[in-house]
This record gives sequence, structure tokens and C-alpha cells, in this order.
Amino acid sequence: MQAVPAIRPGSLSAWILAARPKTLSAAVAPVLVGTATAQAAGGPRWGPVAAAFAGALLLQIGANFANDVFDYEKGADTSERLGPTRAVQAGLLSPRAVRVGMVVVFALALLVGLYLTSVSGPVILLVGIASIVSAIAYTGGPYPLGYHGLGDLFVFIFFGFVAVCGTAFVQLGSVPALSIWASLPVGALATAILVVNNLRDVDTDRAAGKRTLAVRFGERGALGEYFGLLAVAYLVPIGLVVSGRLSFPGLLPLVTLPSAVLLCRDVARERGKALNPLLARTAKLLALFALCFAAGIFWGLAPR
Repeated sequence: MQAVPAIRPGSLSAWILAARPKTLSAAVAPVLVGTATAQAAGGPRWGPVAAAFAGALLLQIGANFANDVFDYEKGADTSERLGPTRAVQAGLLSPRAVRVGMVVVFALALLVGLYLTSVSGPVILLVGIASIVSAIAYTGGPYPLGYHGLGDLFVFIFFGFVAVCGTAFVQLGSVPALSIWASLPVGALATAILVVNNLRDVDTDRAAGKRTLAVRFGERGALGEYFGLLAVAYLVPIGLVVSGRLSFPGLLPLVTLPSAVLLCRDVARERGKALNPLLARTAKLLALFALCFAAGIFWGLAPR
């Protein structure tokens, strides 16, 4: 466990720690890409764009709070933890306080969802409720998804397809095909972050009965998943350009390919705590890829 100097129990710094700011690129990236696909189809609408960003951030923070308290209660976060310090496990926040914080944050997300429902229809409220339920069910409830090897699938779906296509829908009232294709790289890279996390924690997760895919299929399986997810991320922009859906600027995400190659090399080499900076680098790769992908969609929409 990493030391957390100068953080007092119950302080604002403790809450910021529990919110995990470094993970928030996974919330921002799909909204950025979804907005670019909406612009390509006739958008954007800036009110829904702002609400989508706010809602995505709130959902991510709420999920982080849920993960913090539920992993502690299930014994997955202990003093043997290799990853960054968790607020509840470190005694910086009580489980009850984090549960209350989780409820408050998800309630705020629902308020954002009510606004988006007023401009886009009831389907968005259903999507928001499903997102909250999934965020809680990831580590909580009678059948926690992350403990049964389903976390990767749900991250791919909700941080990819749901988030990108939902962002486009609130601006357009429909989901263009480009949004569906564009959701694949975003979901793949968001899932790759989880893979590094699970590869790092494979021994402690196994001891806690947390049956992630890394636990089920071993380190080689986790590495194969990581490499495959990054391959998907870079093949999609190429496919969109080759198929004529985007013109040459759609290849802009390829400027991040050298970073991805270095990440694959380093993730294959490192284990344990040494994977922490690689997890952060994978999150940064998602953010930079999404920025480049959004710009490539904005400038690379093929003429009709």
C-alpha cells in the first residue's frame, strides 16, 4: 500500500482520493468521442453535451466510491494491497460515509439524467438507471460482476457503446452508425485499464475469491486480452478510413501508436506494484487517443 502523507481522516483530500481523479479520463473520453460523432451527423447541442460530461463524471465518481467500500467489505482491499491507497481501507473515510457519498453522487447523476430525459426522451433515464445499477453491481450486491469475471465485459459495454452512443443520442435523438463504430476503441482502451489493474492484483484477488479474468485465465490470458484490446482500438480508425466513412484525418489516433507499443512491451515485463505507473499510462493513452479520435472524426468526415 502506498503511503498517503498529510491526508487527515474525513478531510476533503480524503474524498478526492476516494474519487480517484486519475480514472476520470475513462468518463470524459466517450463523451468527447460521442460528441464528435454527433457533430459529424449534424450536432452538437451544447446543453446536452455539458450534461453528458457532468453525468459521466458523476457516474464514474459514484462507481469509484462503490468500489472503495465494497472491495474493503469483501476483503479484496487489505494491507497487502499493491495498488494506490483506498480511502476506506486506509481508515481515511468510514464505510458509512462513503456509502452516503455514493448515494449523493448517484442522486446528482439522476438529476442530470432527468434534464437529459426532458430533451431526449425517457430512454436516457433508463440508460442512466442501468448505469448506476451496473456501477453498484460491479463490486456490490449478491452477485458482484467484478468477482465473477464479468467486469471486463461491462466496462467495455458501458464505457464504450453506452457512453459514446448515449452521448450522440442526447444530441441527435438517434444513434448514427459512426457512433457505434467509434465506441469500440473507447470501450477497448477503458477495458485495458481494468486489465492492468487485474493483472497487478491477480494474487490478492485470488486470495480474496475475486475471480477476475486474470485470475481465471492467468497472466498470459490477461496479457493476450490487453494486446487484443489495444489492437482493436487502432484497427477501427483504419477500418473507418479504408471503408470511406472517414477521410485521411481519421487516422489521427495513430500518432499514439508508439505509446501503445511501448505499453505492451512494459506490461508484458512488469508485475506487482511496477504495474501502477503502467495503469496510469494506459489511462493517459485513452485520454490522448480519444482527443485525437474526436479531432479525426471532426475533420475526417468523408464527403457525402
